[in-house]
Amino acid sequence: MKKLQLYTLLFFVGLVVSGIYPKEYFTWFLEVLPAVIGFAILAFTFKRFQFTNFTYFFILIHCYILFLGGHYTYAEVPPFEWIKETFHQTRNNYDKVGHFAQGFVPAMIVRELFIRKNVISNKSFFNFIIVAVCLAISAAYEWLEWGVSLSTGEGGDAFLGTQGYIWDTQSDMLYATIGAICMLIFFSKKQDKAIQDKIKLKNKTQK
Repeated sequence: MKKLQLYTLLFFVGLVVSGIYPKEYFTWFLEVLPAVIGFAILAFTFKRFQFTNFTYFFILIHCYILFLGGHYTYAEVPPFEWIKETFHQTRNNYDKVGHFAQGFVPAMIVRELFIRKNVISNKSFFNFIIVAVCLAISAAYEWLEWGVSLSTGEGGDAFLGTQGYIWDTQSDMLYATIGAICMLIFFSKKQDKAIQDKIKLKNKTQK
């Protein structure tokens, strides 16, 4: 529980700091809104379902990625401006970090839900369905960005963040897909252990 309290404190510290003189307040609001909504959902459902600290930790990292992008806008995050200039890239690619996380973290969330709620009985399709869900989330977010940009005009351009790259939408979804696959390949065993530890702790406290 102490870890969760720390994560909660860090969430609000990151949110507040990111809101201090951001590049554009409207863009900041749009970028951090998913993190705020996610926190509200997790808090509302906490008594009914608690994720492992392992999953909560990566959710917090994803929130900080959103906070940083919201503060500077995804097209102007300073370290990636340096990378852009040093490696002669044509754009600031921080948004690709965000979209990688947009696949990686939802894959972790969905996977834990599927395992602990025994959602899928046929394990042959387990990983495929997780990746498909993450791709669907990524596509839905691209629709949201498109809708905001159309409805707000120039005010939504920084939120859309294409930076003149015509294949930005497709590459965003690709990075989210890669993120989901990487999570499944490299972190499944660690998440399994975290889930088993949580189940053991729960059973011990119920005795």
